[in-house]
Amino acid sequence: MFTAKRTLAVLLALVCAGLAFAQTNGKAADTAPQTFSPIPGLDKSLMDTGADPCVDFYQYACGHWSTLHPIPSDSPYSDQFYNLEQYNRQVLHGILEKAAADDPSRDTNTKKIGDYYTSCMDEAAVQQKGLASLQPELDRINGLTRKDQLPELLAHDQLINVNAFLGYGSQQDFKDATQTIAAVSQGGMGLPEKDYYFRTGAKDEEIRKQYVQHVTNILKLLGSSEKQAASDAAAIMKLETALAKVSLDVTSQRDPHNVYHMKPVKDLQAVTPLFNWDRFYSTTGSPAFKEINVAEPGFFTGMNQVIAETDLPTIKAYLRWQLVASLGGLILPKALDEEKFDFGGRKLVGIPEQELRWKRCVRSTDNALPEALGKAYVDQQFPAASKEKAVQMIHDIETAMDQDIDALDWMSATTKARAKEKLHLIANKVGYPDKWRDYSKLEIVRGDAYGNNLRAAEFESHRQLSKIGQPLDRQEWLTSTPTVNAFYNPSMNDINFPAGVLQPAFFDGTQPNALNYGHIGLFMGHEITHGFDDQGRQFDGHGNLEDWWTKADGDKFNQKAQCISDEYAQFSVGDTKLNGKLTLGENTADNGGMRLAYLAYLARAAQDGTHMNTKSGDGYTPMQQFFLGFAQDWCSVWRPELERLVATTDPHSPDRFRANGVLVNTPEFGKAFGCKAGQPMMPAKTCRVW
Repeated sequence: MFTAKRTLAVLLALVCAGLAFAQTNGKAADTAPQTFSPIPGLDKSLMDTGADPCVDFYQYACGHWSTLHPIPSDSPYSDQFYNLEQYNRQVLHGILEKAAADDPSRDTNTKKIGDYYTSCMDEAAVQQKGLASLQPELDRINGLTRKDQLPELLAHDQLINVNAFLGYGSQQDFKDATQTIAAVSQGGMGLPEKDYYFRTGAKDEEIRKQYVQHVTNILKLLGSSEKQAASDAAAIMKLETALAKVSLDVTSQRDPHNVYHMKPVKDLQAVTPLFNWDRFYSTTGSPAFKEINVAEPGFFTGMNQVIAETDLPTIKAYLRWQLVASLGGLILPKALDEEKFDFGGRKLVGIPEQELRWKRCVRSTDNALPEALGKAYVDQQFPAASKEKAVQMIHDIETAMDQDIDALDWMSATTKARAKEKLHLIANKVGYPDKWRDYSKLEIVRGDAYGNNLRAAEFESHRQLSKIGQPLDRQEWLTSTPTVNAFYNPSMNDINFPAGVLQPAFFDGTQPNALNYGHIGLFMGHEITHGFDDQGRQFDGHGNLEDWWTKADGDKFNQKAQCISDEYAQFSVGDTKLNGKLTLGENTADNGGMRLAYLAYLARAAQDGTHMNTKSGDGYTPMQQFFLGFAQDWCSVWRPELERLVATTDPHSPDRFRANGVLVNTPEFGKAFGCKAGQPMMPAKTCRVW
């Protein structure tokens, strides 16, 4: 999937295992704001009107963001997405507080979300139980007497979202998009990405040293002596480094051909003789199958060798570490929770304080019962009129894409016909699903935070695994409705706009069309363009991995994409240059999305009879409003630790470059603000694919 951005929830989930956007150093607040409010579509207070828009438009549009919206002490950043995420979380908090009342008249879903949230909030009960809740899992690990018992244990771990050594689940078949298949992938690393184990330099060496100490601290809290914990942590680092060595890097994973290798089950067994896959599959309870996607074949050859060369006590210590690293801190004793945050939050991304428990419990409830809580959110926050307006905008932008394909001078008629076919097959998921998920078989027990968390994980794991061998359900939603994000799924060939992102400042039915098309219109165009970026273009209109381009057109695309890759590779965060190849898909989508939103707005303005040269009460013409809305999407400030992390691992470019990097390729922007050729925002050389 290709997203508009990564949310804070995703970022914090990946930090110890990654990421979102980066921006420049900024001011951090001593305490987090107590409440968040929607930001208007054009917030003039954010603007630094003393800056020259033709020199640095990001500074002009967002120069006062860091002063007005400093980084809260419980966050690694502050931006438009964060503000809306926090506002939505306040809304969800109100819903859950009401649902938590022990009222016998509550319907089933209201009772489940209320009891889950109430249990999560009972920190005293979690603390009183201490390690007792965790003990059955620790006993399971301690009971290992032979390496050939690993399949059953790792299968159980998969069901509770512990990805020690590997990951296993279902996925849509890349080559037959109507079917769901089994897939196994690399896993088992505690640092964000494989290069963290190998990069040289003082900072990387410091992170690795801190990581080993963190693992040591976790093992001590689980009962090991100082000496044993330190020895085991060093051995775990050696084990994970060996796994990292045979893993695929994040840039290589962007090519779908690199992570799609359908193999008979016997072939996977042949390269991992120490691991009995039949027993593993059986223990997970997944349906039987004859073929499986081995996403990274080389990894599993290496994994077998790691298991062979690692003594059993080290493997058991590694499994204990992976268990605690994977489980949410909310269900663990306070000392373990704090230690997890100290490394993953403070040291890795620079967050001074952990979020308040109610914020974390709201997120946990959304993760465990996304469509139960999501329906309550939609009922309160997303009227039918908002969905109708959003759908109409998407149709406008799809029309613009259709016309843009016609106008391309580098694409042949043959490929244009296939591109239009794919465009017309894109499905639009807007607001919320047509059918809500059934949670009747998920047991939620008031007062059992630990059990609720694990039962919810197993419920979702079994739901996903049951899809193997079944026809694909194209109506299923892959994200919760309050989510502040949007994404394109190449295998589904659909764009997804949950109700959570269709809120101010990104979308507001009462604001001028210029601002809506500049804000959310950019995201709509962005997601549509993902279907035609360096990754998405490899899938056809039905979601199959198929080369539908003529060779000549494919070569021309690659030449134009290289221009964007080279352009963004010149940008840097501190002493770290961006990876133009890693960020190519998102940069292509940003540039294409801007152009599509612009063309769609011109058509809508002409239809509405908008006077394009007339300034409104805010002092800007509709065209200027459009570009200001676009730029203010990216207003942000980030902690330097996070900037460094995302600059090396995130497929999205830093926010400043998502604004200025697009606008320097948009001559219409320069015309709207009276810029002259040769000024920084109007360079002689520009790049364009779509």
